Amino acid sequence: MKFAICNELFEGWEFERVCRFVKSAGYDGLELAPFTLATPITAFTAGQRDTVRRQAEAAGLEIIGLHWLLAKTEGFHLTSPDASVRERTAAYLVALAEACWDLGGHLLVFGSPAYRSLGPGVSADQAVVWAADIFRSVTPTLDECGVSICMEPLSKDETNFVNTCDEAARLVEMVGHPRVVLHLDVKAMASEPTPIPDLIRRHGGRAGHFHANDPNRRGPGFGEVDFVPLFDALRQSGYNRWVSVEVFDYTPDPETIARESARYMRACLSA
Repeated sequence: MKFAICNELFEGWEFERVCRFVKSAGYDGLELAPFTLATPITAFTAGQRDTVRRQAEAAGLEIIGLHWLLAKTEGFHLTSPDASVRERTAAYLVALAEACWDLGGHLLVFGSPAYRSLGPGVSADQAVVWAADIFRSVTPTLDECGVSICMEPLSKDETNFVNTCDEAARLVEMVGHPRVVLHLDVKAMASEPTPIPDLIRRHGGRAGHFHANDPNRRGPGFGEVDFVPLFDALRQSGYNRWVSVEVFDYTPDPETIARESARYMRACLSA
């Protein structure tokens, strides 16, 4: 397993500074939120994408992909009853996959709770069909770019659509394409009644990505979750991909969060 961190933690920093610091803090990868680059992502030019990729490479980092895919955008929704909205959403996912490829990445984490929640009169059964259709329509571009969409279960506090690993796995299976896979997130898994290590052992083999954090919205090691059994479960499931730190509470500061999260995860990995 290799460690990455999400870049929105470093809001206001120059990108080169972010890259230098992230590498010095013990990470090999950087996961980007598109809104930190441009909104919409199509406004982020080919030249800008090349510059960002080169700056990361110069620091010894790999840009692994994008998350918060629809944050701060307008007109997109995964489960809208309006077919034209779903078509625009699919087209934007195509644009995100192309941007991800340009940046050197290989994954798109679909969280974006506000852009997937069920509206009035929309059933979960209908919504999962619409979502699967959207993802399926994007798969030719995913194949062309070598990019995967990772569907992220989120707690009921954040959304009313796809709240469990089982529900996300059902959606992935409906799409039926190897580049649409499951995403696992510690904070989200903590909202399920099943212990997190059991969820990881059950689903880790089909997961394309993993977010490390705590239910208190801080980094790994900053809360009560013990990552030793989590990393053991990941090994048992055969997961050997990236583990990205994603936090929502930036206390006490980005530098401390990044350094201590990396230190804690490495200690847990070797325990």
